[in-house]
Amino acid sequence: MGPRRRGRKPETPRRRTASPAPPTPRPAPSTGTPFRRARHRRHLILREIKNLQKSTNLLLRKTPFCRLAAEAFLVHLFEDAYLLSLHAGRVTLFPKDVQLARRIRGIEEGLG
Repeated sequence: MGPRRRGRKPETPRRRTASPAPPTPRPAPSTGTPFRRARHRRHLILREIKNLQKSTNLLLRKTPFCRLAAEAFLVHLFEDAYLLSLHAGRVTLFPKDVQLARRIRGIEEGLG
């Protein structure tokens, strides 16, 4: 048999380094500063709101908004079509279910 393996040597406890000096206390701000900053921030926000209300530019990009609207339209359409397929006693969604859902919705809901 080979030589016996001994367990690891117990580690000697490491010395702790001296703790860093506590941070020096900051002088207390004057009583009016937080209120002044809040008032200034409120003024900037109100100015931005006024500028946005005057402008006519779009705040959302066109393509992501179109994608979102198209997704909402399709999800709603497929929900209706799936209900129609269940009403017909089927689980599979057929094109005729989608066509019937669009026909029932009418022109206002996106028959196009």
